[in-house]
Amino acid sequence: MKGRLSAALVSLIVLNSCTSMKPIDFKDSTPALVIEEYFAGETRAWGLFEDRFGRLRRQFTVDITGTWDGNELVLDERFLYSDGETDRRVWKIRKAGPHTYEGRADDVVGVANGEAYGNVLNWSYAMDLKVGDGTMRVRFNDWMFLQPSGVLLNRARVSKLGFEIGEVTLAFVKPGAGEAIAPESLTEWPAAYAPMKAASR
Repeated sequence: MKGRLSAALVSLIVLNSCTSMKPIDFKDSTPALVIEEYFAGETRAWGLFEDRFGRLRRQFTVDITGTWDGNELVLDERFLYSDGETDRRVWKIRKAGPHTYEGRADDVVGVANGEAYGNVLNWSYAMDLKVGDGTMRVRFNDWMFLQPSGVLLNRARVSKLGFEIGEVTLAFVKPGAGEAIAPESLTEWPAAYAPMKAASR
C-alpha cells in the first residue's frame, strides 16, 4: 500500500511538472513585452492581495517611475494602500541575456531571476515581506502578461516553505491609456474604496 501511494505521489509530481507553465510557451504571443521599453517613464498600477482562502486582504495603488540607461532599468515604486499606509521599493534590473533579467531591491533576498518570451515575463525571487513590526521571508512566482491594449496584467503567487499563502494581482497602465478607467491621482485613495479604508482601521 505504501509503495502504491509513493508511486502515485511521484506520478502526480511528474504530471504537475509537465503541465506547469513556462515562459517559452508564449514565444509566439504578441505584443512583445520588453520591460525596459514598457516601464520607461511613468506607469500606474492597481492591485490587491488575497490570502490562500481567497479572502481579499489589501488593495493598493503604485506610482512607478522607470529609467533605462541602456544597461540598467531602475524602477522607483511608490505604494499607497487602502488603509493609508505608504511604502517604497526601488528595483534595479539588468538584462542578463536575450530572454533573461536579473533584479535587485532592498527587501529582495539575493537576486530576482526573470525570463521573457513573447508577451510574457516570469519573475522568481525571495523577499523579506513586512508584517507588522517585523518581516516574513516568502517566495514570489510572478507572471506578467502584456495585452494588446497596452495593459500589463500581473499575477504573483506567494509561498512560504513551499506552501502557498496568497496571491497578488496587478494591472499596469501607461498614462493616457488608463484615463477612462481611473483618472484619480495617487496622492489620495479613490473615494470608491473609502468603505474598505474605514473597515481596515
